[in-house]
Amino acid sequence: MSKPPKPSLASIVAASAKIASARSAAPKASQSAEIVQLDTGTAPVRRPTTLKTRAKQMSVYLEPPVYDQLRDLAHAERAKMHGLILEALDLLFRQRGSRSIDELLAENDR
Repeated sequence: MSKPPKPSLASIVAASAKIASARSAAPKASQSAEIVQLDTGTAPVRRPTTLKTRAKQMSVYLEPPVYDQLRDLAHAERAKMHGLILEALDLLFRQRGSRSIDELLAENDR
């Protein structure tokens, strides 16, 4: 079974012109272009939506046995290594008496 032919731009314009002419009861000579006013108000401020655009990147050099153990732990827990590193940082912050990651992010959202 063959595919139906793809519509061309000319056929789409012709079809829309037929629909527009069928809808309007006024003669074609009195038709004029419609002027549309765009709302030029201020656009809402959008915060970056992905972690890659919001966060700062930092490299961590791990010895191969440390990396392997972290990878194995992430695999066993069906988690990402990034999440485990964030969990470790959160524990470090608590041990040192600093604010947790959740507290820092909540303060940043205000």
